[in-house]
Amino acid sequence: MPYERPLKSTLLAELSRPAPVIHVITGPRQVGKTTIARQIQDSIGMPSIYATADSPIPLDAAWVETSWRRAIAEGAAQGFPVLLVLDELQKVKGWSESLKLLWDNRPSGQDIRVLILGSSALLMQEGLTESLAGRFFLHRCTHWGYPECRDAFGWTLEQWIYFGGYPGASVFMENEATWKSYINDSLIETVLARDVLQMRRITKPALLRHLFALAATLPAHVISYNKMLGRLQDAGNTTTLAHYLKMLEHAFLVSGLELFSKGRLRKRGSSPKVVLWNNALVNSLSTRSFTESLSDTSWWGRLVENAVGACLCNSLLSVEYTISYWRDGDNEVDYVVSRGQDVWAIEVKSGRGGKASGLSLFRVRYPDAKVLLVGGQGIPLADFFSRDPAAWLI
Repeated sequence: MPYERPLKSTLLAELSRPAPVIHVITGPRQVGKTTIARQIQDSIGMPSIYATADSPIPLDAAWVETSWRRAIAEGAAQGFPVLLVLDELQKVKGWSESLKLLWDNRPSGQDIRVLILGSSALLMQEGLTESLAGRFFLHRCTHWGYPECRDAFGWTLEQWIYFGGYPGASVFMENEATWKSYINDSLIETVLARDVLQMRRITKPALLRHLFALAATLPAHVISYNKMLGRLQDAGNTTTLAHYLKMLEHAFLVSGLELFSKGRLRKRGSSPKVVLWNNALVNSLSTRSFTESLSDTSWWGRLVENAVGACLCNSLLSVEYTISYWRDGDNEVDYVVSRGQDVWAIEVKSGRGGKASGLSLFRVRYPDAKVLLVGGQGIPLADFFSRDPAAWLI
């Protein structure tokens, strides 16, 4: 039987009863959003309609209404309720206004349950908050974690840290050159060309691509925007780079974590710490093989540290948690997680040499902060990655 992600059972339970809201799945490409929707269709025991807007031809609100009418007709023919699944809906111009009108004016006796999917956090959120406020429930479908790859494919922890966890790429792992080509051509290029560049008007698309490529060479590094300018051609200014980095974050690719300061983040002038949301994005662009990466202590340490940061970014909701880092001179704390007045300082013990821990100084500055050691003599890496990060923040 195909592997079922935990989100599938959650959504199936919600959609098996009358739904007072529209259910929304958002997350990166190629992590199983469509598969989950299809599994729900197969299991839910009611008629359903699936339609996708992932098309090179621009679609408009008429497509949303047509899909809605198809669902109504199917429900009327076979008896309500009926499930309507709309995939990659953020690509449709005016989708949220059209769906709001249809949802608000559905006649009594027509039990239509709606599941919508999208791979652009920014465009989905804009449509939901502008037109569908109070009418939706958001489910986040994240990059695959270590327990899922272990259970579905039998991966070791080291394999997950290197290959990153795109399920569709698992069949190419035995030939690393083929695996890297698949990640680059089918995932990275698709996201950059069809997701990021469709979010906003990008005046320098080549710069955005170069910025992503640069970030992929610097996992878990702190680098100033001025240094980025020096390493990128036609780089514009620091404001442009900060904006493009935020676009990459909305596409679930890269985050530029900001410097922690109690009560606020130093948004202006602080150098970002680059964290890629999936280690496959790093290693597909690297010339190192899996074996070479394992034997390079410094590089493997970066991969482990980035994997911890990616785990935090994927799992901790931004409305509740803030993820940052801290540095003072040569003293550094890998990650700082805050929730209200609670602060956790996370140090990753990855075996990387030449790394000065700043935990002691951080505790002096912030005596109420809690400390979490990951790896080494702290929480074993396999244990840390096997649980929701929020479970460790107690």
